[in-house]
Amino acid sequence: MCGRYVSTRRPEDLVQQFRVTDWNPEALVAPNWNVAPTNDVWAVLEGADRETGALERQMRPLRWGLVPSWAKSLSVGSKMINARVETVHEKPAYRRAFAKRRCLLPADGFYEWVAVPATEDSKAYKQPYFISPEGGQDMAFAGLYEFWRDRDVAGDDDPGAWWATCTIITTEATDAAGRVHPRMPLTIAAVDYDTWLDPEHQDVDVLRALLTAPADGHLAARPVSTAVNNVRNNGPHLLEAAS
Repeated sequence: MCGRYVSTRRPEDLVQQFRVTDWNPEALVAPNWNVAPTNDVWAVLEGADRETGALERQMRPLRWGLVPSWAKSLSVGSKMINARVETVHEKPAYRRAFAKRRCLLPADGFYEWVAVPATEDSKAYKQPYFISPEGGQDMAFAGLYEFWRDRDVAGDDDPGAWWATCTIITTEATDAAGRVHPRMPLTIAAVDYDTWLDPEHQDVDVLRALLTAPADGHLAARPVSTAVNNVRNNGPHLLEAAS
């Protein structure tokens, strides 16, 4: 699975990179070196203009952890941070989103952990690894999003009435990622952004063919500080090599 990742690019840079035409500069998402489930993350998607109804490239914050429209509680999202590519087009929780509500989640890299057994001198612990493209390029995780209505909130105009949530599509890990953990996130190549985001494209086989391994599998994994194990820790120091 992908349970933590890094996303630190400035929104202005993301707007240019993904050719975004609609975003709210006041809806800020701070650079995050320890993105965790339920955090808000930047997402790029195709949404309808409120006045004309025409599709436009939007960037907006989404809560990481998809909550299906039929879910009874927002807490469901903490268990749905990843969607397996093998079943994403079939599972009731994801198939509608896979057909019409696909997004891109900008990322610098992601974390996975290896269990280190106890020794005479130390206790057992989990060693985090930062996994990123060997060339240092950025990634766009393949994601899905949904809208969830909180039925405990009376009015649609209440800021807490509607929640927009997302999940990351994952696959079997390869290369460096596979040596650390059996699963890893999938990405979308820049040449395929338009097709992936277009809700009119609903052919399952075509969409699944767009999903690729990050950096075509050319990934580097390096051990980093165990400080990343605590979700309250954040900052570039988390990417420093483990001592």
